[in-house]
Amino acid sequence: MAGSTLASPSPDSGAVAATPSAHSPRREAWRRFKRHKLAVLCTFVLSFIVLAVLLGPWLWRVPINEIDFMARMQGPSLQHPLGTDDLGQDLLARVLYGGRISLAVGLCAMLIAISVGVFVGAVAGMSKGPVDVFLMWLTDLFLSLPQLPLLLLIFYLFNDKLKKWVGPEMGVFILVVAVIGGLRWMPVARLVRAQFLSLREKEFVEAARALGASTWRQVTVHILPNAMGPVIVAATIDVAAAIIAESTLSFLGLGFPPDIPTWGRILFDAKDHMDVAVHWALFPGSLIFITVLTINYIGDGLRDAYDPRRVL
Repeated sequence: MAGSTLASPSPDSGAVAATPSAHSPRREAWRRFKRHKLAVLCTFVLSFIVLAVLLGPWLWRVPINEIDFMARMQGPSLQHPLGTDDLGQDLLARVLYGGRISLAVGLCAMLIAISVGVFVGAVAGMSKGPVDVFLMWLTDLFLSLPQLPLLLLIFYLFNDKLKKWVGPEMGVFILVVAVIGGLRWMPVARLVRAQFLSLREKEFVEAARALGASTWRQVTVHILPNAMGPVIVAATIDVAAAIIAESTLSFLGLGFPPDIPTWGRILFDAKDHMDVAVHWALFPGSLIFITVLTINYIGDGLRDAYDPRRVL
């Protein structure tokens, strides 16, 4: 019958077949992230800060430790856009240089925390019995330790030794990064373990297991890539937490010495002069606040982007 035949669409009819790649998880996550306007704005702001601290010292060629007693505690001016400190040192040069160290500490500490947390969580999630119980007991033990007194104890025991072995600047950097990163892996481990316990029972993992895939292949090819969404979100939070921890250590007089400025160290040096030189603490404090705030909002956008249950 003529009425029962279905006409096939012509090539020029405008119908376009949907391709699987158009709805891939990465493109869908990117689409969701772009709709989070505040996270996109914070990405641009953070990118500007990173470029400023990376390229700024090359453009503003003022020595960070150049002393000029004739320019002590001056406010912002054309010669010193962010003012000077009690030794007449240019704050713009010190803030730009210190931003490199503060961001490097946050990034390196995050990499340590994520690496240790993913390893411990993956082993616990794929194991059963005593191994899982022991790793979770170890994680709970580290979570129960008071972090600030432990930081002070570790600095007291190892600070001088590391300075003798690798030099003052590198020794302090290694110690700060190792301590902060070593105390931030526990939430990541618990998160990864929960993801592994859920994903290992999924049909695609059981199919790979039935086809003879080794445990290593199951983890690296099938489970870990699907568990990276929450890990990426945790990584952004860890960067912000590490920057705050470094600032806290420097504000307490630990961490980097006065001739190696970080944002936290500049704040520590300015705390006794707030009544006469508020600009000294205003600019590094504002940069810490803005950087941590932008990283947290980016993490919020990534959380929404990797959450398939949330529709933006």
